[in-house]
Amino acid sequence: MGKYQPYQEYQDSGALNLGAIPCHWSAKPLKTLSSYNDEVLPEGTDPDFTIEYVDISSVSATDGIRETTSMNFGVAPSRARRIVRDGDVLVSTVRTYLEAIAWVSEPPKNLIASTGFAVIRANPALLYRRFAGYALRARYFIDEVVSRSVGVSYPAINASDLVSIKIAAPPLDEQQSIAAFLDHETAKIDRLIAKQERLIELLKEKRQAVISHAVTKGLNPDAPMKDSGVEWLGEVPAHWNVKQLRYLVRFFGGGTPSKDKEEYWSGDIPWVSPKDMKSDFISNAQDKITEAAVIESSTKKIPVGAVLIVVRGMILLHSVPVGLTEVEVTVNQDMKAMVAGKHVDGKYILYLLKGIKSRILELMDSSAHGTRVLPTEDMARITLPVPPLKEQAAICDHIEERLGKFGLLIQKGEQQIDLLREHRASLISSAVTGKIDVRGWQKPNTEPEETAAAASA
Repeated sequence: MGKYQPYQEYQDSGALNLGAIPCHWSAKPLKTLSSYNDEVLPEGTDPDFTIEYVDISSVSATDGIRETTSMNFGVAPSRARRIVRDGDVLVSTVRTYLEAIAWVSEPPKNLIASTGFAVIRANPALLYRRFAGYALRARYFIDEVVSRSVGVSYPAINASDLVSIKIAAPPLDEQQSIAAFLDHETAKIDRLIAKQERLIELLKEKRQAVISHAVTKGLNPDAPMKDSGVEWLGEVPAHWNVKQLRYLVRFFGGGTPSKDKEEYWSGDIPWVSPKDMKSDFISNAQDKITEAAVIESSTKKIPVGAVLIVVRGMILLHSVPVGLTEVEVTVNQDMKAMVAGKHVDGKYILYLLKGIKSRILELMDSSAHGTRVLPTEDMARITLPVPPLKEQAAICDHIEERLGKFGLLIQKGEQQIDLLREHRASLISSAVTGKIDVRGWQKPNTEPEETAAAASA
């Protein structure tokens, strides 16, 4: 924080994670500055009343509330009860390691939070609500919440314990100055992050275009072309074949061994489910099963070189996760495996399915519960271009070379975003704990050119 100066004098706050604070500040339990969990939806609420529900998974200290889910009260989960107002701060009291904390600004009137949150409402005479939004996202506060949580796999803290945590409390007018400073400075950082995110999206779009062109048009721009006979596919190289997927691969389904038999879940055979489909190449899974589980359940072993695809789940709203097995695996019932026949290579099928993602998304249907489903029968009838095996290998090599270059650029952009977010978090913590003095700060009349160097303070 080189360009910002510290206060002249400090005192011990008496709170370990908070440390020293300016002499004219105080450290007070949050409950003396605010109320919490003031309002809940009554059990007698009209079942047809529409709420905008926010759960733990939809919130982060970095991004705030990322999304809400619209639903009727009658079908909402029993934890959808906490009424949220403008200026409140949501602080997760369960799975506290997720750091699900968000300041709420201009919410819809029907915004309802999970009972897994403590809804903090600042006392306006003592705590400026915008300052509270920053203070409760400071590193020292988050660390204190996590350290007081109880439980290993599902750590939680009682709301009454949470509001006993001391926070740094400057005079009210100084809280307002700090909030104004942070509003301005974090907005600049957020704009830089948005630029990097847009760059990454453009790179991903270009990457998708490279895959799509290679698997549908080939690598030789001068190759004679022919009509594929498929409207969405258009022309393909004249020497390529065009066949339905069902004639190129064999499909295999999956299943779930009984969760009641612990001995099934202590093996070393990867049991792949949609949550594991985060890479083009699959060599591991969060869950592993035993040989007995394979023998005594509906799941079967899938060989190396098979292509896995998610066929059920909400991720199919916008994505089609596929991956090539590098080890022998099993899969659950939300997955399908495709084992390539003699005319195609598994890796080519992988890139081919990635290249026609938009076409596959058009096949999606919804189950009775609203979950997205990819009908296997429809997917099996997709007509696909099939080059000779040698050309399939060349296409795969070309794609992987180009993907490597895109991957490095995307990684560089993601690293820049991480640095900007770290700077943002550090700036917030320094300002709300008094490590920097911003009392004399004034918003500039004009903004200089924003560059990544703005994050180097």
